[in-house]
Amino acid sequence: MTDSVPPPVDWNYPTAIRFGAGRAAEAAEACAELGVRRPLLVVDPAVRDLAAAVRVAALPGGAVFSDVQGNPAGAHVAAGVAAFTEGGHDGVVAMGGGSALDIGKAVALMAGQRRPLWDFEDREDWWRRAEAGAIKPVVALPTTAGTGSETGRAAVIMDERDRTKKIIFHPLLMPGRVILDPELTAGLPPGLTAAAGMDALSHSLEAWCSPVYHPLAEGIALRAMKLIQRSLPAVFRDGADLAARAHMQVAGMMGSTAFQKGLGLMHSLSHPCSSLFGTHHGLTNAVVMPYVLAFQRRAVAAKLESLAAYLELEGGAGGVVDWVLDLRRELEIPHTLAELGVAREEIPRMAHMALADPSTATSPVRVTADDLEKLYAGAMAGDI
Repeated sequence: MTDSVPPPVDWNYPTAIRFGAGRAAEAAEACAELGVRRPLLVVDPAVRDLAAAVRVAALPGGAVFSDVQGNPAGAHVAAGVAAFTEGGHDGVVAMGGGSALDIGKAVALMAGQRRPLWDFEDREDWWRRAEAGAIKPVVALPTTAGTGSETGRAAVIMDERDRTKKIIFHPLLMPGRVILDPELTAGLPPGLTAAAGMDALSHSLEAWCSPVYHPLAEGIALRAMKLIQRSLPAVFRDGADLAARAHMQVAGMMGSTAFQKGLGLMHSLSHPCSSLFGTHHGLTNAVVMPYVLAFQRRAVAAKLESLAAYLELEGGAGGVVDWVLDLRRELEIPHTLAELGVAREEIPRMAHMALADPSTATSPVRVTADDLEKLYAGAMAGDI
């Protein structure tokens, strides 16, 4: 890539964002702006020794919570709330990938609530059950480029009782300050870079295809996909390409902003796989992506043709599917769910879980459990 690293800039949409290389050093200042004096740093173990994390942990009253794993569960949130309460903290700095950010946001929600976590699942207006004034402020510093949790109003947490992923939602879960520092993503290995980047693509692509009327989100989704088209292969080839890292970090943030319009079957199929088999969410989205596109192609043909024109792809709607397949090969993404360790005998169970997933509600096509079983079977066998 020949792009230069974008200059530092501050944005105020969809929240207050500090963007630019080296700006992680401003975390303490961001805390002060939110009135946070005793922050709990919720951090991925892999990045807790980064300079920015060390600086936050060293703040007066600061402490570290790093019981963070991929596919976070309710027990992780409960442990984080206990650490928050015991330390007398007044805010959260969430630093890491999507799991750390989701746990951090959930801790900020639950630290002052009397209801259980699952009472705030994203259903109807359940978020109104929360005591809004008790939600603690959050500063978010993503160290990957894909989940977009830093600019999301939800946290995806697994309910251990039935091993389903639940979307915990409240408008005030949107972090009050976000620091997008591409230098924080520079150490991400190629495989995780690819998986996170494809997660960002799935967010924008599904938002673009969603039937919900939201022109603002559509425009954001389109531009994010253009950034991904240009930057994801570049950063996969050269992880030190800071310009590509910066563009991907912005694209990840844009994806979560776009999917206010809704998601779809990529996420519906992916969630049961990660709940039951521990698969990486972004990687699973990447695997199922072309199968879902082919399945719903007739319903979204006009959308895909417009996208093909914008991305300058030949072949119209079919060209988008071909681009996704080519991109997956370039990024060394597996072609089947079987390669991720998903068991065929669990397909009926996963189909019913996927049917109940909230993402199914905004799919551009109505589906049955039988449809989803066939999609799973195709993604297991490699039949598009």
